[in-house]
Amino acid sequence: MDAHDSAGSPSQSASTSHIKFHLPYFTTTETEQLSDKQRGKLSVTQEEKARQQACGFVEAVGARIGFPRKTIATAQNLYHRFHLFFPRKDFSYHDVCLASLYVSSKMHDTLKKPREIIMISYMVRFPELAAKSKSIAGEIDMDPATVEHDRQRLLAVERLILELVCFNFTSRLPFSYVIKLGRALGASKSLTKLAWRLTVDSYRTLVNLQYPPHVVALGCIYLAALLSSFEQSVTEPIETKSAHQIAEMLRKPGWWESRYQAVVEDLEEIAHAVMDLLITASQNPQATASPATPSSPSPHLGRSSHSQTGVHPQLPPVPYKTDQLIRLKIVMRETDRPPRQRESMLPRDAENEPPVLGRNEGTVRFLFGPPNISGA
Repeated sequence: MDAHDSAGSPSQSASTSHIKFHLPYFTTTETEQLSDKQRGKLSVTQEEKARQQACGFVEAVGARIGFPRKTIATAQNLYHRFHLFFPRKDFSYHDVCLASLYVSSKMHDTLKKPREIIMISYMVRFPELAAKSKSIAGEIDMDPATVEHDRQRLLAVERLILELVCFNFTSRLPFSYVIKLGRALGASKSLTKLAWRLTVDSYRTLVNLQYPPHVVALGCIYLAALLSSFEQSVTEPIETKSAHQIAEMLRKPGWWESRYQAVVEDLEEIAHAVMDLLITASQNPQATASPATPSSPSPHLGRSSHSQTGVHPQLPPVPYKTDQLIRLKIVMRETDRPPRQRESMLPRDAENEPPVLGRNEGTVRFLFGPPNISGA
């Protein structure tokens, strides 16, 4: 071997070694840019419709299985993350949704086998066949070859999701923060319940990929306070702060920013994202939403336990009309501040980074944090 060959070997081996960082959050600009790349020929409206369709499917399958809210919410978030890096045209949303549910069930120790998830999904996708099924659980008699084919596709997408999150199974959710922050702010039970529901629906947007859970929780409390006080005449219990008082406090910078590690600009962005979802739902009564889910998985799924088998569960009644929501949004825009500048966590050479996910070539180091935290 000559000197030229020996010098070339290390560089050749080095070129097949890559480092993949886990990015817990993205800026709004980053999510827009990444979504643009993977949208393909879809318009923004069509992409949003596809996103809501997928979230409704995750919701319906998760509820039918009996997954707790944390599993369903994380699965929806994994679906959103997946399509920041993989084109929508290359994957069936059924495959991505079921793989997201499977990975989420591992993350929250509510594990179900891939075949169980797939069979339940058939009941959701084909309710007319499930109604004719002779099985006590309503299980559809599918061709074993079809089931195996769908299982293999689920496992293939699961690998991509695991590599995408760098095998980091840490998942922080905003639901507990809603309760704690609501209590700390002196919110009434009704306002806290509304904030909880808004937090559930926030997983149909990208805000949980953009902000930490405590900020999302505070943003949903802020929106709940606005909804409860705008053009409303509701008497709050004496021992609690009124929705108007909480909305006014969170509308302006103050002591709460340093105490709760959040800023008013972020709360406004979160509130607008969830508000847009509410406006869409109010305009379309058949839109998907987030119904109540059991607290733990159910090992036995009888027909009577879940009467709704469709992909699109009914939206719980929203006590706000479309024109009222639009008027509130206009009022919010009149007092909005410019979005704050956020530092990007993406590696500087991310644009030129070769595709390494799902490949068996070279060596990939998966790190649990972004570059400035992982120290690599």
